[in-house]
Amino acid sequence: MPMPKRVDVDDFMAHLDDVQRPFLERLRALSLAADPDVVETVHWNQPAYLKDGVRQWVLQAYKKHCSLRFPPHQFAAHRAEVEAAGFEAGEGFLKLPYDGELPEDLCARLIGYRLDDFAATGSTWNG
Repeated sequence: MPMPKRVDVDDFMAHLDDVQRPFLERLRALSLAADPDVVETVHWNQPAYLKDGVRQWVLQAYKKHCSLRFPPHQFAAHRAEVEAAGFEAGEGFLKLPYDGELPEDLCARLIGYRLDDFAATGSTWNG
């Protein structure tokens, strides 16, 4: 059964379980602290962070992990850094298991890389 549509990020967070919530709340805080012009909304029924109306990254919650998702073309340059830190990386995302520590420094760097890329190129989600 699909997840009910969330009206905003507070609604999304309120429906997380006790294992998911601390991870997603911390990622939310890192996201909002990254840039004063970042706007929080819901895209794809998940928290998304926009700058100048362009989606920059998305937080995703799953049963055993959460993900920090970026545009695949932008994330590709940083995938090796994620894997070297011992985390699984996919096509545009960093997988964060709930049974481990949240790599806050790595997450903050990845968010910073995305913002830097956007400032330099204006690249959208699709390129």
